[in-house]
Amino acid sequence: MVAPGTQMVIENLQTHNDMRTINGFRLRKLGNEYILVGESVELINFNKMITLNETAAFLWQSAEENTARHGSFTASDLCDALCKEYDVAPEKAMTDVDATLHAWSDAGVIE
Repeated sequence: MVAPGTQMVIENLQTHNDMRTINGFRLRKLGNEYILVGESVELINFNKMITLNETAAFLWQSAEENTARHGSFTASDLCDALCKEYDVAPEKAMTDVDATLHAWSDAGVIE
């Protein structure tokens, strides 16, 4: 069974449609890791903590910035940002972005 909203995100990934970060999740640094924290009562789930490595945290910040500026982001937006920040080949960047977006979709932090 597919988690709520996951199918739409999968379709967005495949067609590079616009996606949005769910309002209310904030990125916090905790030691050497990053976590996404739901800051509203509806988003708090103490059974699930969303941890991100440095690259995924960078992608989250890029997704949030694009969502704030343009109302949405695409996989291509994140791929471009990743290539510029980390000097990585576009094919590798898209593979990493795709995996990250699927994980975020499964966690319910993007739509």
